[in-house]
Amino acid sequence: MTTAASGEHAITGSRAADIATSVEQGVSAGAFPPGSVLPPMRQLAARLGVNLHTVAAAYRTLRERGLIETDGRRGSRVRAEPATFPRGALHAGLPPGVRDLADGNPDPALLPPLTGALTAAALRYDRRPRLYGEALVVPDLERAARTAFDADGVPAGPVVLTSGALDAIERALSAHLRPGDAVAVEDPGWAALHDLVPAMGLRVLPVAVDDDGPRPESLAAALGEGARALIVTDRAQNPTGAVLTATRAAALRELLSRRPHVLVIDDDHGYGIVAQPPHPLAGATRSWAFVRSTAKAYGPDLRLAVCTADPVTADRVAGRHRLGPGWVSGLLQYAVADLWERGTMDGAAVARSYGERRDALIAALARRGVPAHGRSGLNVWVPVPDETRAVTRLLTAGWAVAPGARFRVDAPPGIRITVSRLAAAEVEELAGAVAAAVRPGRPARQD
Repeated sequence: MTTAASGEHAITGSRAADIATSVEQGVSAGAFPPGSVLPPMRQLAARLGVNLHTVAAAYRTLRERGLIETDGRRGSRVRAEPATFPRGALHAGLPPGVRDLADGNPDPALLPPLTGALTAAALRYDRRPRLYGEALVVPDLERAARTAFDADGVPAGPVVLTSGALDAIERALSAHLRPGDAVAVEDPGWAALHDLVPAMGLRVLPVAVDDDGPRPESLAAALGEGARALIVTDRAQNPTGAVLTATRAAALRELLSRRPHVLVIDDDHGYGIVAQPPHPLAGATRSWAFVRSTAKAYGPDLRLAVCTADPVTADRVAGRHRLGPGWVSGLLQYAVADLWERGTMDGAAVARSYGERRDALIAALARRGVPAHGRSGLNVWVPVPDETRAVTRLLTAGWAVAPGARFRVDAPPGIRITVSRLAAAEVEELAGAVAAAVRPGRPARQD
C-alpha cells in the first residue's frame, strides 16, 4: 500500500476511494483539524505513486462529502465544520474566565418552562398512546401552525414536521435537486447551511446580504449562474441580524418570478424572538417551503420544526422523513402545541430583551467609531480588517467571539458576537475590547 505522510497522519491508498477514506479518517482522528491545508494534489500523487487524476477524484469525493473546500491556488483545506465529526471535539473548551459570546445560543432565562407542557403531554399520552400508522402531525399542532402561518402571509400548503430547521432544508433540497446543482445562499450566512450544501454534493453560490436581506443584484447574478434553489432567512439572520423588508422582498420576488423552476426556502428560525414581521418569499415560484423552528424560542433541545410547502414539495419531504425517522415524537408535538396555544412565553418581551442587548452594544461600538450590524435576533456582526487578530486579541482580553470565516464565502471579514447572555454591565467593557482588537494601537473614541 502506498502512503504519504502529512503531519502525524499518513495518507494511504492507490485508488481514489481509498485515498478519500484515509483523509476522512485523519479528519475524524483530529490529525487534520478544521482549516488545515491538505497536500497539493500533484505533490500527493507523486508521494503515493499514483496518477494525478486519482488524487483529483479523491479530493472531489471529499468536497462532495462536505469535508474539504478548494480555493484555487490556495489549495484544499478541511472545512471549518467538516461533515466528519472529529473525535473529542465536544471536549474543546475555553480558557478559565473567558466569556463565551460565540456559541449562538439563546438566553436560558428567556426560554419558557417546559415542566407544564411536558407533563400535560405525558398525561395525554398515558390516556391514549400514539401508535404506528397514525397521522404524522397531531391536530392541535397542525391547527396552531396553520393559524400562525396564515397570520404571517405564508401561502396555504400542507403542514409537515421535521427534526429541526436544517433537517427540513436538507429534505426540501433533496426533494428537487441533484448532485452538482447550485444553491444560492446568503453570504455571510448560517455556517451549518454552508457546510450542509456541499456535503449534499451541491454547489454554493453566495448572495451578498445587507441589513434588508439578500441584495437583488447579487441574487440576479446567482440566478444567472444557474442557481436551482435559494435559501433566505426572513429575520434574525445569522450572523448579521438582517431582516427581510417588504420592499426588498418585493424586489426579490420580482426576480424569482422570471425563474419559476427555482426552489425557494424561507428559514424563519426567529419566530418568537423578534419583533419584526416576516415577509416570506414563499410562493414566488412553483416550488417553495417555509420552515419555522422552535429552537430559539422554546429551546434547542426541542428538535422540531414546522414546515409548510407546495403540495409536491411537502409530499416529498414528508415521504422521505417517513421512510427514515418515521415521525416527530408525539410527546414533543403535544408539548409544542401546548406552548403555542397557551402562550406561555411573552414573545414581545423576549424580542425586546434581545433588542436592548443588541442596541446597547451597537451604540457603544458606534461611540468608539466601530460600525456594527444587528437589527434582530441574537447576534451582532462587526466588520474587521483581520479576523484572526481580532478574535485572538479578544480572547486574550477575556471574550470569545466567532470568527467570520465560519459564515463567509466571498463576503469581507467580520466577527460574530452573540449578545443573548450579555449583561448590561458588560457592554462598555466589551465594546472597548472590540475597538482595541479591531484597531490596535489607536485610542478608542468615547463620547
